Amino acid sequence: QVQLVESGGGLVQPGGSLRLSCAASGSISSINGMAWYRQAPGKPRELVAMITSGGSIHYADSVKGRFTISRDNSVKTVNLQMNSLKPEDTALYHCCVSARSGLITRDYWGQGTQVTVSS
Repeated sequence: QVQLVESGGGLVQPGGSLRLSCAASGSISSINGMAWYRQAPGKPRELVAMITSGGSIHYADSVKGRFTISRDNSVKTVNLQMNSLKPEDTALYHCCVSARSGLITRDYWGQGTQVTVSS
């Protein structure tokens, strides 16, 4: 069993910054890719950023240059530094981790943390 706990969401003014963290725990043999997704009301879920086990990174075009994803394998954590936030960044942010637990490798999802960008 693998659990993901996200933290760091909140209310911030446009132009502000937030840092999201997601910590994985449980019976984990190995972790592959780690990613952040978001879903705004009435919109489909979208990939925000992902980082592979080898350190390759992909960002959605809408966040390039503003968001930075990082991971700390020693504590099984993935972070998302969000700068220059815009109202359109408002969404429920979920982390997703591809992990092996026992003989099974699959994606695990966190409960989500709300990010609201508003003046």
